[in-house]
Amino acid sequence: MRRTITGLLAGISMLAYGTAANAQELTIFWAEWDPANYLQELANIYESETGVKVTVETTPWSDFQTKAFTEFNAKGSAYDMVVGDSQWIGAASEAGHYVDLTDFFNKHNLKEVMAPATVKYYAEYPSNSGKYWSIPAEGDAVGWSYRKDWFEDPKEMEAFKAKYGYDLAPPKDWKQLRDIAEFFHRPDEKRYGIAIYTDNSYDALVMGVENAIFSFGGELGDYATYKVDGIINSDQNVKALEAYKELYKFTPPGWAKSFFIEDNQAITENLAAMSMNYFAFFPALVNEASNPNAKGTGFFANPAGPNGDQFAALGGQGISIVSYSQNQEEAFKFLEWFVKDETQKKWAELGGYTASAKVLESEEFQTATPYNKAFYETMFKVKDFWATPEYAELLIQMNQRLYPYITGDQGTAKEALDALAGDWNATFKKYNRPQN
Repeated sequence: MRRTITGLLAGISMLAYGTAANAQELTIFWAEWDPANYLQELANIYESETGVKVTVETTPWSDFQTKAFTEFNAKGSAYDMVVGDSQWIGAASEAGHYVDLTDFFNKHNLKEVMAPATVKYYAEYPSNSGKYWSIPAEGDAVGWSYRKDWFEDPKEMEAFKAKYGYDLAPPKDWKQLRDIAEFFHRPDEKRYGIAIYTDNSYDALVMGVENAIFSFGGELGDYATYKVDGIINSDQNVKALEAYKELYKFTPPGWAKSFFIEDNQAITENLAAMSMNYFAFFPALVNEASNPNAKGTGFFANPAGPNGDQFAALGGQGISIVSYSQNQEEAFKFLEWFVKDETQKKWAELGGYTASAKVLESEEFQTATPYNKAFYETMFKVKDFWATPEYAELLIQMNQRLYPYITGDQGTAKEALDALAGDWNATFKKYNRPQN
């Protein structure tokens, strides 16, 4: 029944696209953070060019999802577009909240204009269906910062090479990541090896672990068939989970509920040699006002796994047109402007993380900040969590199974992942998802 309603709404939406009168104002809903401010600056340029005022309305991250879906479920027209989390696509599209952008996607060849991995996870649902509901807007993923000044200290370099037999440098793989974390882990000096995500209240811990799983050659399941047995509890994933738990040994004390704020503090407060975080939070680390170690801070992409696979957990959001908007024609015009090369270039210059392949590949972009090169390397090899409507239940179950193992030393990695496979199978069965 939901699919029937979705189809009807999509048809109505495209009809509206072709016939609605021009609007003079548009409202985009997003979470309250710096990229939303950059988008408002970009929208001001659109207003100067077209006379159409675009307001980026924000709310704190803590109530972003609740506020958005409350408006969607009420079929409210307060927002013309939303920059929604990638996991929302399944829930929002199946319920008819998002306008089908497939024709727009194909018309503008966005599968090639945007980095392919970002199209797959920000825009397409169901997986491999060729149906698109969002335009990749704020690209983001997990990367790493490190204390470049510590790494380049001649005495540290000499000691590291004597112990491990190779040069101290940003790690090329997860074995080196582990070695370097161990090397700098010196509790007696109040200096620690590494800061990783451990908070289990939303997606922090899961995204942290995903960096290991994907780079160890593992997957969370088959997103097209919903099969998880033998995938989420595969040998690769067991080794990846063990590797993540190994890193937890080298974190600062009291690191069992840490997310992006704490992981930046690990660098700014001289706590850790390396720190995991979304690229969206790296601008604070190159600002001497917020990071006294800014000049000594470097960045690198998530390292490769034992067999050379190298991926990273996706963050960021796509921008979608809300089905209940009364201004869909004007919203489509804004998106047509937004996907242009010159707009994407300006978006990146303002501080937005573009997903445009052309902009990402340009030398100008890659040299604009100390972390843009690592961001470019990452955005072509990102993977994401399940985007199905029941993603929140799957997320809670993964947190409940992995957190005790990683932070509480309870059970084994195999036991945790076998139990998670059972949870996910039951959840997909409850929602009548095919499991071929």
